[in-house]
Amino acid sequence: MSILLIILVVGGLFVFTLYNSLIGKKNQVENVFASIDAILKKRYDLVPNLVSTVKTYMEHEKSTLTEITELRAKAVSGNLSSDEKVDLDNKISKMIGGIMVAVENYPDLKANQNFLQLQASLNEIEEQISAARRAYNAAVTDYNNATEMVPTNIIASMLNFKRKQVFEIGEAERKNINVGNLFKK
Repeated sequence: MSILLIILVVGGLFVFTLYNSLIGKKNQVENVFASIDAILKKRYDLVPNLVSTVKTYMEHEKSTLTEITELRAKAVSGNLSSDEKVDLDNKISKMIGGIMVAVENYPDLKANQNFLQLQASLNEIEEQISAARRAYNAAVTDYNNATEMVPTNIIASMLNFKRKQVFEIGEAERKNINVGNLFKK
């Protein structure tokens, strides 16, 4: 009888340890994603200043600037799932990169102190986003491993924990940028 009780206690402790491990990994993913949200909010707050500074110099790129503004509004609406936020963030990153390349045609803009300050702030935020994405992907990989590997996968399936998506760039973003095409309209 005491051996059975010891086995039950050890088994129960094992299950609790696995459960707590899974919950910790899930919460880590959510925490890192919240950090990304905070950095993206900072970026979204910076975008209108960048757009208004650049707008007077880049009238013919107006549609790009308008689209970035619309994407920013959608991003701060708060009605997006994690996957939608990832997709929206990827679109905004690509468009901001295009603006930075297009700026090369505007020597007065490149020398404008406000623009230089905004550009430096944006570069810093983009680096923070990149670091946060790496941290998120590491946390998601750790979580996904726990939800798919024995023995934690048993508890994960009982709790309906699902695999999470990591931040990935699209196939188009992996190709070299054709700067000439950015200036054709």
